[in-house]
Amino acid sequence: MSEKNDYYDTLGVAREADKATIKKAYRKQAMKFHPDRNPDNPEAESKFKQASEAAEVLLDDDKKRRYDQFGHAGVDGQQGGFGGGGFGGGDFGDLGDIFGDIFGGMGGRSRSRTRSRAQAGDDLQMTMRVSFEEAVFGAEKNIEITRNILCDGCHGSGAEDGSKPSTCDTCGGSGQIRRQQGFFTMASTCPRCQGSGQIVSNPCRKCNGKGLKKKKVELEVKIPAGIDRGQRLKLSGEGDSGTFGGPSGDLYIVADVQDHDYFEREGYDIYCTIPVSFSQAALGAEIEVPTVSGKVTVTLPQGTQAGKKMRLRGKGIQQLGGYGQGDQILNIHVETPTKLCKEQRELLVELEKYDGESGCHPMGKKFFDKFKDLFQ
Repeated sequence: MSEKNDYYDTLGVAREADKATIKKAYRKQAMKFHPDRNPDNPEAESKFKQASEAAEVLLDDDKKRRYDQFGHAGVDGQQGGFGGGGFGGGDFGDLGDIFGDIFGGMGGRSRSRTRSRAQAGDDLQMTMRVSFEEAVFGAEKNIEITRNILCDGCHGSGAEDGSKPSTCDTCGGSGQIRRQQGFFTMASTCPRCQGSGQIVSNPCRKCNGKGLKKKKVELEVKIPAGIDRGQRLKLSGEGDSGTFGGPSGDLYIVADVQDHDYFEREGYDIYCTIPVSFSQAALGAEIEVPTVSGKVTVTLPQGTQAGKKMRLRGKGIQQLGGYGQGDQILNIHVETPTKLCKEQRELLVELEKYDGESGCHPMGKKFFDKFKDLFQ
Protein backbone atom coordinates (compact mmCIF):
# COMPACT_ATOMS: atom_id res chain seq x y z
CA MET A 1 0.00 0.00 0.00
CA SER A 2 1.42 3.42 -0.93
CA GLU A 3 2.11 5.91 1.84
CA LYS A 4 -0.60 8.55 2.28
CA ASN A 5 0.18 12.20 1.74
CA ASP A 6 0.20 14.55 4.70
CA TYR A 7 -3.26 16.12 4.96
CA TYR A 8 -1.85 19.60 5.50
CA ASP A 9 0.37 19.23 2.44
CA THR A 10 -2.60 17.93 0.43
CA LEU A 11 -4.57 21.10 1.10
CA GLY A 12 -1.50 23.33 1.08
CA VAL A 13 -2.08 24.83 4.53
CA ALA A 14 0.09 25.20 7.63
CA ARG A 15 -0.48 22.97 10.66
CA GLU A 16 -1.67 25.96 12.70
CA ALA A 17 -4.25 26.97 10.02
CA ASP A 18 -7.74 27.76 11.33
CA LYS A 19 -10.97 26.28 9.96
CA ALA A 20 -11.67 29.22 7.67
CA THR A 21 -8.28 28.79 5.99
CA ILE A 22 -8.78 25.02 5.68
CA LYS A 23 -12.24 25.49 4.15
CA LYS A 24 -10.89 28.03 1.69
CA ALA A 25 -8.07 25.69 0.67
CA TYR A 26 -10.48 22.78 0.27
CA ARG A 27 -12.84 24.91 -1.82
CA LYS A 28 -9.99 25.71 -4.20
CA GLN A 29 -9.02 22.03 -4.53
CA ALA A 30 -12.62 20.87 -4.96
CA MET A 31 -13.35 23.44 -7.65
CA LYS A 32 -10.19 22.50 -9.52
CA PHE A 33 -10.33 18.70 -9.36
CA HIS A 34 -14.04 17.85 -9.11
CA PRO A 35 -14.89 14.94 -11.50
CA ASP A 36 -17.69 16.91 -13.15
CA ARG A 37 -15.11 19.45 -14.25
CA ASN A 38 -12.59 16.79 -15.21
CA PRO A 39 -14.50 13.94 -16.88
CA ASP A 40 -12.54 10.75 -17.58
CA ASN A 41 -9.53 12.10 -15.67
CA PRO A 42 -8.47 9.54 -13.02
CA GLU A 43 -5.67 11.77 -11.73
CA ALA A 44 -8.05 14.67 -11.03
CA GLU A 45 -10.55 12.31 -9.38
CA SER A 46 -7.81 10.92 -7.15
CA LYS A 47 -6.72 14.41 -6.08
CA PHE A 48 -10.33 15.34 -5.38
CA LYS A 49 -10.75 12.31 -3.12
CA GLN A 50 -7.50 13.09 -1.32
CA ALA A 51 -8.58 16.70 -0.71
CA SER A 52 -12.01 15.54 0.51
CA GLU A 53 -10.43 13.04 2.93
CA ALA A 54 -8.01 15.68 4.23
CA ALA A 55 -10.79 18.24 4.76
CA GLU A 56 -12.99 15.68 6.53
CA VAL A 57 -10.26 15.07 9.10
CA LEU A 58 -8.92 18.60 9.53
CA LEU A 59 -12.37 20.16 9.93
CA ASP A 60 -13.41 17.72 12.66
CA ASP A 61 -11.98 18.80 16.02
CA ASP A 62 -11.65 15.26 17.42
CA LYS A 63 -10.19 13.73 14.26
CA LYS A 64 -7.80 16.65 13.81
CA ARG A 65 -6.55 16.22 17.41
CA ARG A 66 -5.92 12.48 16.86
CA TYR A 67 -4.29 13.10 13.46
CA ASP A 68 -1.98 15.77 14.91
CA GLN A 69 -0.97 13.34 17.71
CA PHE A 70 -0.77 9.99 15.90
CA GLY A 71 -0.78 10.80 12.19
CA HIS A 72 -2.80 8.61 9.80
CA ALA A 73 -2.84 5.79 12.35
CA GLY A 74 -5.03 7.92 14.60
CA VAL A 75 -7.82 8.35 12.05
CA ASP A 76 -7.57 5.34 9.71
CA GLY A 77 -11.02 3.87 9.23
CA GLN A 78 -12.69 6.89 10.87
CA GLN A 79 -13.23 9.13 7.87
CA GLY A 80 -16.02 8.67 5.33
CA GLY A 81 -14.18 10.22 2.40
CA PHE A 82 -15.62 10.63 -1.07
CA GLY A 83 -18.66 8.42 -1.34
CA GLY A 84 -18.35 7.26 2.29
CA GLY A 85 -20.35 8.01 5.38
CA GLY A 86 -19.93 11.78 5.40
CA PHE A 87 -18.21 14.26 7.64
CA GLY A 88 -19.58 13.02 10.94
CA GLY A 89 -20.44 15.69 13.46
CA GLY A 90 -17.97 18.38 12.44
CA ASP A 91 -18.76 21.94 11.47
CA PHE A 92 -19.17 21.62 7.71
CA GLY A 93 -22.18 23.83 6.91
CA ASP A 94 -20.17 26.16 4.68
CA LEU A 95 -18.94 23.30 2.50
CA GLY A 96 -22.28 23.32 0.71
CA ASP A 97 -21.17 26.59 -0.88
CA ILE A 98 -18.38 24.72 -2.66
CA PHE A 99 -20.80 22.47 -4.42
CA GLY A 100 -23.13 25.36 -5.03
CA ASP A 101 -20.30 26.87 -7.08
CA ILE A 102 -19.76 23.58 -8.92
CA PHE A 103 -23.36 22.53 -9.49
CA GLY A 104 -24.99 25.96 -9.49
CA GLY A 105 -26.86 25.60 -6.19
CA MET A 106 -26.77 21.86 -5.42
CA GLY A 107 -24.45 21.34 -2.51
CA GLY A 108 -23.61 19.63 0.75
CA ARG A 109 -26.25 21.46 2.70
CA SER A 110 -28.75 23.34 0.63
CA ARG A 111 -29.27 26.90 1.73
CA SER A 112 -32.96 26.38 1.18
CA ARG A 113 -34.65 23.01 1.48
CA THR A 114 -37.96 24.34 0.28
CA ARG A 115 -39.06 24.81 -3.27
CA SER A 116 -41.39 27.53 -4.41
CA ARG A 117 -44.52 26.12 -6.05
CA ALA A 118 -44.81 29.14 -8.32
CA GLN A 119 -44.01 28.21 -11.90
CA ALA A 120 -43.65 30.61 -14.80
CA GLY A 121 -45.79 30.07 -17.86
CA ASP A 122 -44.30 28.90 -21.14
CA ASP A 123 -43.20 31.35 -23.82
CA LEU A 124 -45.08 31.16 -27.11
CA GLN A 125 -44.02 31.98 -30.66
CA MET A 126 -45.98 32.60 -33.83
CA THR A 127 -45.27 33.86 -37.35
CA MET A 128 -47.17 36.88 -38.67
CA ARG A 129 -47.43 37.89 -42.32
CA VAL A 130 -46.41 41.50 -42.85
CA SER A 131 -46.75 43.29 -46.17
CA PHE A 132 -43.79 45.16 -47.64
CA GLU A 133 -45.52 48.51 -46.98
CA GLU A 134 -46.38 47.57 -43.37
CA ALA A 135 -42.73 46.76 -42.74
CA VAL A 136 -41.66 50.10 -44.24
CA PHE A 137 -44.14 52.39 -42.50
CA GLY A 138 -45.20 50.37 -39.46
CA ALA A 139 -48.75 49.27 -38.71
CA GLU A 140 -51.16 47.97 -36.09
CA LYS A 141 -52.58 44.51 -36.63
CA ASN A 142 -54.88 42.24 -34.67
CA ILE A 143 -53.85 38.63 -34.18
CA GLU A 144 -55.56 35.63 -32.60
CA ILE A 145 -53.63 33.11 -30.54
CA THR A 146 -54.51 30.12 -28.40
CA ARG A 147 -52.81 30.10 -25.02
CA ASN A 148 -53.17 28.54 -21.59
CA ILE A 149 -54.95 30.66 -18.98
CA LEU A 150 -55.83 29.92 -15.37
CA CYS A 151 -58.87 27.67 -15.09
CA ASP A 152 -61.86 29.66 -13.83
CA GLY A 153 -63.18 26.57 -12.05
CA CYS A 154 -60.22 25.99 -9.73
CA HIS A 155 -58.35 29.31 -10.18
CA GLY A 156 -55.20 27.41 -11.04
CA SER A 157 -55.10 25.03 -8.07
CA GLY A 158 -56.17 21.99 -10.11
CA ALA A 159 -58.58 20.91 -7.35
CA GLU A 160 -62.36 20.72 -7.71
CA ASP A 161 -64.24 23.67 -6.27
CA GLY A 162 -64.74 23.09 -2.54
CA SER A 163 -61.61 20.98 -2.14
CA LYS A 164 -57.93 21.78 -2.05
CA PRO A 165 -54.63 20.03 -2.80
CA SER A 166 -52.86 18.17 0.00
CA THR A 167 -49.18 18.28 0.85
CA CYS A 168 -47.19 15.56 -0.93
CA ASP A 169 -46.29 12.88 1.64
CA THR A 170 -43.26 11.78 -0.40
CA CYS A 171 -41.33 15.06 -0.38
CA GLY A 172 -43.13 16.82 2.48
CA GLY A 173 -44.18 19.65 0.15
CA SER A 174 -40.68 20.64 -0.93
CA GLY A 175 -41.07 19.23 -4.45
CA GLN A 176 -37.66 17.56 -4.20
CA ILE A 177 -36.23 14.27 -3.05
CA ARG A 178 -32.80 14.50 -1.42
CA ARG A 179 -30.34 11.67 -1.15
CA GLN A 180 -27.09 11.73 0.81
CA GLN A 181 -24.02 10.81 -1.21
CA GLY A 182 -20.89 11.00 0.85
CA PHE A 183 -20.64 14.46 2.34
CA PHE A 184 -23.05 16.22 -0.01
CA THR A 185 -26.71 15.89 -0.92
CA MET A 186 -28.16 15.11 -4.34
CA ALA A 187 -31.57 16.63 -5.10
CA SER A 188 -34.07 15.51 -7.73
CA THR A 189 -37.66 16.34 -8.62
CA CYS A 190 -40.21 14.41 -6.58
CA PRO A 191 -41.71 11.72 -8.86
CA ARG A 192 -45.04 11.69 -7.03
CA CYS A 193 -45.98 15.39 -7.23
CA GLN A 194 -43.72 16.26 -10.20
CA GLY A 195 -42.11 19.05 -8.21
CA SER A 196 -45.29 20.90 -7.22
CA GLY A 197 -45.16 19.75 -3.58
CA GLN A 198 -48.89 19.00 -3.59
CA ILE A 199 -51.21 16.17 -4.54
CA VAL A 200 -54.62 16.81 -6.11
CA SER A 201 -56.92 14.02 -4.93
CA ASN A 202 -60.11 15.54 -6.36
CA PRO A 203 -59.11 17.10 -9.71
CA CYS A 204 -61.08 19.94 -11.26
CA ARG A 205 -63.48 18.70 -13.92
CA LYS A 206 -63.03 21.78 -16.09
CA CYS A 207 -59.27 21.38 -16.53
CA ASN A 208 -58.72 17.75 -15.44
CA GLY A 209 -56.56 18.93 -12.56
CA LYS A 210 -54.09 20.86 -14.74
CA GLY A 211 -55.04 24.26 -13.36
CA LEU A 212 -54.95 25.69 -16.89
CA LYS A 213 -57.21 25.62 -19.90
CA LYS A 214 -56.79 26.76 -23.48
CA LYS A 215 -58.48 29.90 -24.72
CA LYS A 216 -58.39 31.93 -27.93
CA VAL A 217 -57.53 35.56 -27.35
CA GLU A 218 -57.19 38.53 -29.68
CA LEU A 219 -54.25 40.88 -29.32
CA GLU A 220 -53.27 44.14 -30.99
CA VAL A 221 -49.70 44.19 -32.26
CA LYS A 222 -47.81 47.35 -33.13
CA ILE A 223 -45.40 46.70 -35.99
CA PRO A 224 -42.49 49.17 -35.84
CA ALA A 225 -41.42 50.93 -39.02
CA GLY A 226 -38.30 49.34 -40.46
CA ILE A 227 -38.83 45.76 -39.25
CA ASP A 228 -37.28 43.13 -41.51
CA ARG A 229 -38.03 39.52 -42.30
CA GLY A 230 -37.17 37.13 -39.46
CA GLN A 231 -36.99 39.79 -36.75
CA ARG A 232 -39.00 39.14 -33.59
CA LEU A 233 -41.38 41.25 -31.55
CA LYS A 234 -41.77 40.48 -27.86
CA LEU A 235 -45.09 40.88 -26.07
CA SER A 236 -44.26 40.53 -22.39
CA GLY A 237 -46.70 38.49 -20.33
CA GLU A 238 -48.79 37.39 -23.31
CA GLY A 239 -47.64 33.75 -23.25
CA ASP A 240 -49.10 30.93 -21.16
CA SER A 241 -50.26 31.83 -17.67
CA GLY A 242 -48.05 30.83 -14.76
CA THR A 243 -49.29 28.56 -12.00
CA PHE A 244 -49.39 29.03 -8.24
CA GLY A 245 -48.66 32.74 -8.58
CA GLY A 246 -45.89 32.36 -11.15
CA PRO A 247 -45.51 34.97 -13.92
CA SER A 248 -46.94 34.49 -17.37
CA GLY A 249 -44.63 33.66 -20.25
CA ASP A 250 -43.95 35.97 -23.19
CA LEU A 251 -45.22 35.90 -26.76
CA TYR A 252 -42.67 36.21 -29.56
CA ILE A 253 -43.93 37.22 -33.02
CA VAL A 254 -41.67 36.50 -36.00
CA ALA A 255 -42.19 38.89 -38.92
CA ASP A 256 -42.68 37.22 -42.29
CA VAL A 257 -42.28 40.24 -44.58
CA GLN A 258 -43.78 39.60 -48.02
CA ASP A 259 -42.08 40.32 -51.35
CA HIS A 260 -43.10 43.34 -53.43
CA ASP A 261 -43.87 43.44 -57.15
CA TYR A 262 -41.40 46.26 -57.85
CA PHE A 263 -39.19 46.80 -54.83
CA GLU A 264 -36.46 44.71 -53.26
CA ARG A 265 -34.96 45.40 -49.87
CA GLU A 266 -31.31 45.26 -48.84
CA GLY A 267 -30.85 46.46 -45.30
CA TYR A 268 -32.60 49.82 -45.16
CA ASP A 269 -32.12 50.54 -48.87
CA ILE A 270 -34.74 49.80 -51.53
CA TYR A 271 -33.79 48.66 -55.03
CA CYS A 272 -36.01 49.13 -58.07
CA THR A 273 -35.31 48.27 -61.74
CA ILE A 274 -36.44 51.01 -64.15
CA PRO A 275 -36.86 50.09 -67.86
CA VAL A 276 -36.14 52.94 -70.31
CA SER A 277 -36.19 53.04 -74.08
CA PHE A 278 -33.13 53.29 -76.28
CA SER A 279 -34.07 56.81 -77.34
CA GLN A 280 -34.59 57.96 -73.71
CA ALA A 281 -31.19 56.58 -72.76
CA ALA A 282 -29.48 58.12 -75.78
CA LEU A 283 -31.16 61.54 -75.76
CA GLY A 284 -31.80 61.89 -72.03
CA ALA A 285 -35.21 62.38 -70.55
CA GLU A 286 -37.27 63.20 -67.48
CA ILE A 287 -39.06 60.10 -66.26
CA GLU A 288 -41.41 59.27 -63.40
CA VAL A 289 -40.31 56.47 -61.10
CA PRO A 290 -42.13 54.83 -58.19
CA THR A 291 -40.95 55.03 -54.58
CA VAL A 292 -42.56 53.62 -51.45
CA SER A 293 -43.86 57.11 -50.65
CA GLY A 294 -45.16 57.93 -54.15
CA LYS A 295 -43.96 58.92 -57.62
CA VAL A 296 -40.99 61.22 -58.17
CA THR A 297 -39.49 62.68 -61.34
CA VAL A 298 -35.83 62.05 -62.13
CA THR A 299 -33.63 63.30 -64.93
CA LEU A 300 -32.02 60.66 -67.10
CA PRO A 301 -28.71 62.02 -68.45
CA GLN A 302 -27.98 61.94 -72.16
CA GLY A 303 -26.07 58.78 -73.08
CA THR A 304 -27.22 56.75 -70.05
CA GLN A 305 -25.80 53.25 -70.22
CA ALA A 306 -27.58 50.03 -69.29
CA GLY A 307 -26.86 49.07 -65.67
CA LYS A 308 -26.39 52.65 -64.46
CA LYS A 309 -27.45 53.15 -60.84
CA MET A 310 -29.08 56.31 -59.58
CA ARG A 311 -29.50 57.00 -55.86
CA LEU A 312 -32.52 58.77 -54.38
CA ARG A 313 -31.42 59.98 -50.96
CA GLY A 314 -33.80 59.37 -48.05
CA LYS A 315 -36.32 57.43 -50.15
CA GLY A 316 -35.58 54.10 -48.50
CA ILE A 317 -36.70 52.57 -45.20
CA GLN A 318 -36.68 54.27 -41.82
CA GLN A 319 -34.24 52.57 -39.47
CA LEU A 320 -35.66 50.91 -36.37
CA GLY A 321 -35.82 53.45 -33.60
CA GLY A 322 -36.05 56.32 -36.08
CA TYR A 323 -32.32 56.93 -36.42
CA GLY A 324 -31.87 57.79 -40.10
CA GLN A 325 -33.37 56.48 -43.30
CA GLY A 326 -32.06 54.45 -46.20
CA ASP A 327 -32.02 55.34 -49.90
CA GLN A 328 -33.71 54.04 -53.01
CA ILE A 329 -31.40 52.74 -55.72
CA LEU A 330 -32.61 52.82 -59.33
CA ASN A 331 -31.15 50.16 -61.64
CA ILE A 332 -31.48 51.53 -65.18
CA HIS A 333 -32.36 48.86 -67.72
CA VAL A 334 -32.15 50.00 -71.36
CA GLU A 335 -34.75 47.95 -73.16
CA THR A 336 -34.08 46.81 -76.72
CA PRO A 337 -37.27 46.87 -78.83
CA THR A 338 -38.40 43.43 -79.98
CA LYS A 339 -41.06 44.40 -82.55
CA LEU A 340 -40.39 47.19 -85.02
CA CYS A 341 -42.71 48.79 -87.52
CA LYS A 342 -41.43 49.54 -91.02
CA GLU A 343 -40.63 53.17 -90.24
CA GLN A 344 -38.68 52.29 -87.09
CA ARG A 345 -36.65 49.70 -88.89
CA GLU A 346 -35.77 52.14 -91.69
CA LEU A 347 -34.69 54.76 -89.15
CA LEU A 348 -32.47 52.30 -87.32
CA VAL A 349 -30.89 51.11 -90.56
CA GLU A 350 -30.16 54.69 -91.48
CA LEU A 351 -28.76 55.34 -87.99
CA GLU A 352 -26.43 52.39 -88.20
CA LYS A 353 -24.75 53.91 -91.25
CA TYR A 354 -23.41 56.68 -89.02
CA ASP A 355 -22.52 54.56 -85.99
CA GLY A 356 -19.03 53.71 -87.14
CA GLU A 357 -18.20 57.26 -88.23
CA SER A 358 -19.78 59.43 -85.55
CA GLY A 359 -17.74 58.19 -82.59
CA CYS A 360 -20.88 57.91 -80.52
CA HIS A 361 -19.93 54.41 -79.29
CA PRO A 362 -16.49 54.93 -77.66
CA MET A 363 -16.73 51.83 -75.49
CA GLY A 364 -17.51 49.58 -78.45
CA LYS A 365 -14.77 51.08 -80.61
CA LYS A 366 -12.17 50.68 -77.87
CA PHE A 367 -13.17 47.06 -77.30
CA PHE A 368 -13.01 46.00 -80.94
CA ASP A 369 -9.74 47.82 -81.53
CA LYS A 370 -8.16 45.75 -78.74
CA PHE A 371 -9.82 42.64 -80.12
CA LYS A 372 -8.16 43.19 -83.53
CA ASP A 373 -4.75 43.80 -81.93
CA LEU A 374 -5.06 40.52 -80.05
CA PHE A 375 -5.00 38.45 -83.24
CA GLN A 376 -2.49 40.39 -85.30
